[in-house]
Amino acid sequence: MSETVLLNYENDVATVTLNRPEQLNAMNEELLVDLQEKLDEVQRSEAKILVITGNGKAFSAGGDMKMMLQASGSDTFNDVMSKIRDIVLTLYQMPKITISALNGATAGLGLSIALASDYVIAKSDAKVAMNFIGIGLIPDGGGHFFMEQRVGTVKAKQLIWEGKTLTAKEAEQLQLIDLSTDEDLNQVVNGYVHKLKHAPILAMIESKGILNSQQLSKLKAILDSETNGQLSMRQTEDHQEGVQAFLNKRQPQFTWK
Repeated sequence: MSETVLLNYENDVATVTLNRPEQLNAMNEELLVDLQEKLDEVQRSEAKILVITGNGKAFSAGGDMKMMLQASGSDTFNDVMSKIRDIVLTLYQMPKITISALNGATAGLGLSIALASDYVIAKSDAKVAMNFIGIGLIPDGGGHFFMEQRVGTVKAKQLIWEGKTLTAKEAEQLQLIDLSTDEDLNQVVNGYVHKLKHAPILAMIESKGILNSQQLSKLKAILDSETNGQLSMRQTEDHQEGVQAFLNKRQPQFTWK
């Protein structure tokens, strides 16, 4: 049985842990399948709170590079993007209060999925980056949608174009995440959970459903646009150059082709 994603229940709290620590929880197809299964299970459960975090030194470094290189055919690519779409829509519509606990590096697809939660809390030494641009690609996993919701259209465009790695404090100042903390991350998250347990959480979940349902069609449209745009960008020379530069640890030389 695969253990790339762990699921634990404690009272009314479900904790999903990405579990490829040696690969900084990079998301390959196996992890994506496991994550969807675990989220489906949580959705059916009696839990009212969901915490998502990563094992080891990272929340998630994003999409696994080997998976991205292997997903060259349109069928494989569409299958991967379909899995990502299902995960994002499940998490966004989850009838629970959701918390992403960023225990370390959170990049690319990892950041997109983290931002799908209701609360995003990070250790002060965590780094976040929407860094698809470095290999000539665009954000996926609803990254455009979630960044626009949190920081506005203009700032979202600029952050995507720059692909800059932000400290947790910088991300908090931009309101990209909700809190950066110097304290023990588990204790801070437990503090949030404690407050939620003493709140009228059914009313909170109902309000979440009302607000998120109004944006659902837009999220779905953006996910479709990201799939089409990502497929187009994967066929460019700039993407191939970006990948080679990444693998060879050098600066890419983009030619707009």
